[in-house]
Amino acid sequence: MKNKRREAGVLLPISALPGGYGIGCFSDEAYRFVDMLADAGQRVWQILPLCPTSFGDSPYQSPCSFAGNPYFISLDALCGEGLISPDELPREDFGDRIDYKGLYEKRYPLLRSAHRRFCQTERPSDFGAFVTENCHWLEDYALFMALKEKYAAHLSAFPELLRRRDMAAMAEARSELWREVDFYRFLQYEFFKQWGSLRKYAASKNIKILGDMPIYVSEDSSDLWANPELFELDREGRPISVAGCPPDGFSPRGQLWGNPVYCWQEHRKEGFRWWRARFEAALSIYDMVRIDHFRGFDAYYSVRYGASDAVGGVWRKALGEELFLTMGDIVNDDRIIAEDLGFMTEGVRRLLLKCGFSGMKILQFGFEGDREHMPYSYSENCAVYTGTHDNPTLCQWLSELGEWERGQMEKYLCDISRDRETIAAHLIAIAMQSPARLCVIPMQDYLFLGSEGRMNTPSSSSGNWVWRMGREDMRDEIGERIKEFADIGGRL
Repeated sequence: MKNKRREAGVLLPISALPGGYGIGCFSDEAYRFVDMLADAGQRVWQILPLCPTSFGDSPYQSPCSFAGNPYFISLDALCGEGLISPDELPREDFGDRIDYKGLYEKRYPLLRSAHRRFCQTERPSDFGAFVTENCHWLEDYALFMALKEKYAAHLSAFPELLRRRDMAAMAEARSELWREVDFYRFLQYEFFKQWGSLRKYAASKNIKILGDMPIYVSEDSSDLWANPELFELDREGRPISVAGCPPDGFSPRGQLWGNPVYCWQEHRKEGFRWWRARFEAALSIYDMVRIDHFRGFDAYYSVRYGASDAVGGVWRKALGEELFLTMGDIVNDDRIIAEDLGFMTEGVRRLLLKCGFSGMKILQFGFEGDREHMPYSYSENCAVYTGTHDNPTLCQWLSELGEWERGQMEKYLCDISRDRETIAAHLIAIAMQSPARLCVIPMQDYLFLGSEGRMNTPSSSSGNWVWRMGREDMRDEIGERIKEFADIGGRL
């Protein structure tokens, strides 16, 4: 991001777009949101990971890090292709929150109906090309999902021969489950076709897509199933250690994410092949990429598998410097933002400096006492946020301020006796006026939402990832508000 003009963007996951059918998707509303961003002088649309969700409905716990979420496929687009009839489209009112259980029960029968019709017609020529181009992950993913359907089980409960990827057992399974395997190929074909169209439209409006690449994969994933040697597993294929965060002021018992940790020496032996494939895939579908938990590439927090919390974990060294040096031909500082949050060390700072990536600054953290996140500390080579998907909304945060934090606010803002919306607007303006090359504001903060707009509460297992915009939130008044903030910050 060096020598680039200062830009503004909005953080809004695809799932949170408005529209019918229970979840945001690549629908007309997505295209209208792009129009809204362009009219408001924005240059970046940041989203959360596009991969399928699994445990806890989190996009950071996916059955495949390369795949796309089938829920984001537009049913209206499938209808336009003749794969779903108009009378099959859901008619009920889904409300303003995402019901993942209801989605699973109602969406997959429709998608299977679309696949049956797809099989009854001559397949488009680009379907075969898509399957061939993505075979390095697609075939394992499609069979993995077909097996999960058959056994209704976690990977650890697959029959032993299949869990250990016995070639004869896998060949037999592919033959038996060929229709299910083809169904999952079809879903990915439709997903990436629709996503490609939306991204192309965004580019025509000079909007860059900032995607998100989780550092870890799920224990129950085709990634682990196909590459067990790249993870710290025992002889039975169970994780020896899992990832998390140590105790801090926000989580007294730490955060236990449960993702298997990497066997970095094995990644080195294979020349970081798997990581290169992941970065190539991400950079092919996004204009920019946010690397989740960047500090984990310098050192990662490892917790014994089966532990009840993260208190007893230890820090262990990773091989991020070697990794990024090896991928210097595809990973450059113009397209990468590193999520360098959490407990920072000199090692993480050195790695960020060597890579040249932009780091992240969170305005809320600054007023909570971390001076690195106060605007007077920002360099040009960073991206500033009022908060991320893991933070409370600005208005919620303001309503929960302690006395010390209020004192900090008074020193910086002089007067915080006004209503929360006015103060939130002032904070957005401060972020916009900072020297950071990129300023990204969560959509909920532009809407001045309170706790009802929070996307995720770390260490909480329920109530996350369910918020959605309403159609009325894309009215002209909101777009004009967003544009005014960009203008105040000199980012138009």
